[in-house]
Amino acid sequence: MLDHLRTYLQAKLPLLTDEQFAVLAAQLQPRELGRQQVLVRQGEIGRHGAFVVQGCLRSFVVDKKGKEHVLQFAPENWWVADQHGLLHHEPALFSIDALEDSRVLLFGPGFYQQLTQLGPAFQGFFYDLQQNSVRAMQKRLIATLSAPAEERYLDFLRTYPSLAQRLPLRLIAAYLGVTPESLSRIRKELAGHR
Repeated sequence: MLDHLRTYLQAKLPLLTDEQFAVLAAQLQPRELGRQQVLVRQGEIGRHGAFVVQGCLRSFVVDKKGKEHVLQFAPENWWVADQHGLLHHEPALFSIDALEDSRVLLFGPGFYQQLTQLGPAFQGFFYDLQQNSVRAMQKRLIATLSAPAEERYLDFLRTYPSLAQRLPLRLIAAYLGVTPESLSRIRKELAGHR
């Protein structure tokens, strides 16, 4: 699993040294998660985030009526964590679980600090990760508030091209904020336009 991460990081940080990678690797714990295994539970203190080597995780909330709302999917080469809760030892705002049997590298609260102490390139990498995460959530919030369901579905396909065939309709619908029936109708309409 660490070889997979090293390949990923070398694409982002071509000057990655063996020493730098060893420092990062020491902060990571390889783990296999079974389908539906919970990594972080909403309302509890989260101890881990994850880099996904294989499989797919999701972050989600359950509202007071028991309805699930998917915030993010995390397929291969994605990072997922309740960053604020992890860093500040506060209750997680959302849950994270495995949608498929998954292989992940877990990291704890000290990982981010360790990452930024490895030099300017790592600070830039971490900054880019943070900015991409904030930007993705902002776009998602705006789309949820103002874009029609069809547009949100097309954006899902652009963001997660490998997941449309891997995930059950109900999970994609929970991400889009529509019913599975509405999503089925949208997919049929789009297929008719091709």
